[in-house]
Amino acid sequence: MTEPHLEINSLGCPECRPAYRQALKEFLRSRLDLLCDDCKRRFETNPLRALDCKAAGCKEATQGAPSVLDNLCSGCEEHFSATRRYLDISGTGYSVNSRMVRGLDYYTRTTFELVTGLLGSQSAVAAGGRYDGLISELGGPAIPGIGFAMGVERVALLLAERDFAGRPDLFIAALGDDARQCAFKLMGELQSKGVSVEIDYDGKSLKSQLRRSDKFNSRFTLVIGGDEIAKGTAQLKDMDAGTQRDVSLVADAIAIVLGS
Repeated sequence: MTEPHLEINSLGCPECRPAYRQALKEFLRSRLDLLCDDCKRRFETNPLRALDCKAAGCKEATQGAPSVLDNLCSGCEEHFSATRRYLDISGTGYSVNSRMVRGLDYYTRTTFELVTGLLGSQSAVAAGGRYDGLISELGGPAIPGIGFAMGVERVALLLAERDFAGRPDLFIAALGDDARQCAFKLMGELQSKGVSVEIDYDGKSLKSQLRRSDKFNSRFTLVIGGDEIAKGTAQLKDMDAGTQRDVSLVADAIAIVLGS
């Protein structure tokens, strides 16, 4: 699919967002008469909503407003840079929309929307973001989370008939940060060629990753570590035949083997 298109932003965290919220309120205070009734009502509680309001007056009022991306703390700035870096590594197209905000205060750092110009005014297909403090606020442990809402009917209008039921073509097990970046990059390149790929996102042991490959019933498994990156080749195992062969860590070369 070439649609929808990914837009991302960072809303900061409880450490840096209050200062930005105050700076935005000071900017908007002299422009309150331009805001729509909804944005006037939530000016004190959530002034950020004026940034993505579709009302003409709100668009005019927020022209030249301070950007949240210029007010991130060092941790949030580093996190957003890492998010963009991994999107670049995977070859995922995106644009930064500093005016995109979410309607709920528990969102932290990364927010995103998948938008399309193919459905008229209903441009948002899916939207969501990260929330690091929500679980603890509800009485649970302090663990991060991410979530999104999706318009099923809108997705159905964009999707052609596709087969999502098959087993993965490849599982890539990676050991170490460099290997994980390599695996992430290969996954994106192979998926763009129509290859179904799964990887581990939690940095688990090789044994755990191989168990996960078995659980997925992957056709092939590729193991990448520091030695493999240095050599530029790795062992590709045919999980049905039980055979192994060396392959170059290049998406085109791997795709040829998987298709043979």
